[in-house]
Amino acid sequence: MFVIGDTALVEQEGGAPVPGIAPAAKQQGAYVAKVIRARLNGATPLARFRYRHQGSLATIGKRAAVIDFGRIKLTGALAWWIWGLAHIYFLIGTRSRLAVAWSWLWIYLSGQHSARLITQKETLKSEV
Repeated sequence: MFVIGDTALVEQEGGAPVPGIAPAAKQQGAYVAKVIRARLNGATPLARFRYRHQGSLATIGKRAAVIDFGRIKLTGALAWWIWGLAHIYFLIGTRSRLAVAWSWLWIYLSGQHSARLITQKETLKSEV
């Protein structure tokens, strides 16, 4: 049995835990797939899992984000565009990328969100 992602506690060299974020889970998944493949083929065990932090991206508001790639740090609208492009890039399949890109572009240009929320309780009138 393997546990990966934010349900797992994996320690890095030095004892710090691997963060419970999507890039770490993707790296863990790729590692576990290699371990399973090696076991099925009777190959020698792989070296211990090693997490490689590739940077942090976070949206912090409407058209604003922060990016930290070590030496490169950005905030504001440019970071927000890079954040959006990165998220679209990592979607699986061209169709998904196009659908999300189109939806986000529509929201950006029109200001209309596709989700509609009901915020008022409707009162029912009984007919007599």
